[in-house]
Amino acid sequence: MEEALRRELGTSVLRATGHLGGGCISQGQSYETDGGRVYVKSNSKPEARRMFEGEMASLEAILKTGTIKVPKPIKVIDLPGVTTLFVMEHLEMRGLNRHSSKLGTQLADLHLHNQQLGEKLKKEESTVGKGQGQMEVQFVDQFGFHTVTCCGYLPQVNDWQADWVTFFARQRIQPQMDMIEKNSGDREARELWARLQLKIPSLFCDVEIVPALLHGDLWGGNVAEDDSGPIIFDPASFYGHSEYELAIAGMFGGFSSSFYSAYHSKIPKAPGFEKRLKLYQLFHYMNHWNHFGSGYRGSSLNIMRNLVK
Repeated sequence: MEEALRRELGTSVLRATGHLGGGCISQGQSYETDGGRVYVKSNSKPEARRMFEGEMASLEAILKTGTIKVPKPIKVIDLPGVTTLFVMEHLEMRGLNRHSSKLGTQLADLHLHNQQLGEKLKKEESTVGKGQGQMEVQFVDQFGFHTVTCCGYLPQVNDWQADWVTFFARQRIQPQMDMIEKNSGDREARELWARLQLKIPSLFCDVEIVPALLHGDLWGGNVAEDDSGPIIFDPASFYGHSEYELAIAGMFGGFSSSFYSAYHSKIPKAPGFEKRLKLYQLFHYMNHWNHFGSGYRGSSLNIMRNLVK
């Protein structure tokens, strides 16, 4: 592996630093190279390339907004055999602590970035009649993403849709439901989802949703900090409703009240926020059910039962 890595990166120096990492999906290790320190994730699943390419595209998209620090992605590499590597910049990270409030502010900046591009565009078109030709990041007026991204190792359907409710129901919950159906044929889940689908539009009355670039999997294990401020990583990005981001953040803890206050001082809670948050958590509970088994069934069904009341 190291020989292939040296060749692909065009480096004479390749020395493991002893920094190891990884979660439930991939393993990782840091190396010194001619161009500085890099972090290399490896995975041997057949879907590893798709997963890493989605992560690379997500990091690139967040990086271009200039709102919040992420590791710079470098390259996805297929090794002979079955292993795929993803090389990115190595960042010295520690647990989120001092910069919790700054994370809230910068995450809101990320979520507002596309809306602000749209406002700037309208202004420019009305004054000088020019479009967004020169802009580094283009304004996006639909929900989705230009490539597949994976939340865990399961692919997300990111086909563009003009309507958020349609996107969320068809391209987030329905694929999870299909997998549950295929794996366990859960009749109660199917019946609850049939009822909930009819109810979803009523949760979005009078809410205006401008597509926001999301990290997509922002739980406590995917945030950190260094001396300069917060860092987010392992994204599964797409353009969606900003509230969606806060769902998994609230499920497993790790975010202090200062994070939420800073975030909501820039993006206040809209009416109906709490119910929609539960709807968005439903996606993550079902995604965990499909990854890790029926331990997450109860939480998934409870959310549906409460929302259809």
